[in-house]
Amino acid sequence: MNIIIGILSGIAASMGLGGGFILLIYLSVFTEITQNVAQGINILFFLPIAFISVIIHLKNKLIDIRTVIRYSLAGLIGAVAGSFLSAYLDTGILRKLFGAFLIIIGLKEFFGSKIKKKPQEN
Repeated sequence: MNIIIGILSGIAASMGLGGGFILLIYLSVFTEITQNVAQGINILFFLPIAFISVIIHLKNKLIDIRTVIRYSLAGLIGAVAGSFLSAYLDTGILRKLFGAFLIIIGLKEFFGSKIKKKPQEN
């Protein structure tokens, strides 16, 4: 089962679909691993997958560097804040926050309006 989850998580992560959700849910719900440890495993799992995906996406010209820089700066601030916060929060609270986040995202996806795509430039 671990191999199947790893493959599915890797596929989803490389397509930008949040493969970490698959891995994090599996580790924190179906194994004896605590939420804090599962988060750390998820981050380490993501690094090599992201590296390979970035190379492939750059080769296929699927990355807008300006957008990456803009979001990365805000993401770095959030990553530092989240890392410090998760170290001090109880595992039960982390699980509830994660569950609430999943429910909110799921409801938004289920009931939300469809996003209009920008026409591609050739």
